[in-house]
Amino acid sequence: MPRLDLLALAIALIFLVNLPFGYWRAGLKKFSAGWFVAIHAPVPLVVALRWGLGLPFSWSTLPLFVAAYFAGQFLGSRLRNRRGEVAG
Repeated sequence: MPRLDLLALAIALIFLVNLPFGYWRAGLKKFSAGWFVAIHAPVPLVVALRWGLGLPFSWSTLPLFVAAYFAGQFLGSRLRNRRGEVAG
């Protein structure tokens, strides 16, 4: 079981890393090349972050990481839409 402080830090950082990518994704045409990059580019960053914090893969923490990932993407896109910027 990973240390709870490292786990909480990782979840917060995963969320924060995905905010700008969600913001960027909201301005792109759905299923375009850029849209796919905006979704998949943060994955290596998240893996490197997890390794850097010394958190090994665990099925028990995967749902938390996935939730933080999608929450960051979602909130980032909501921030862009709230500003009134139209998707291209």
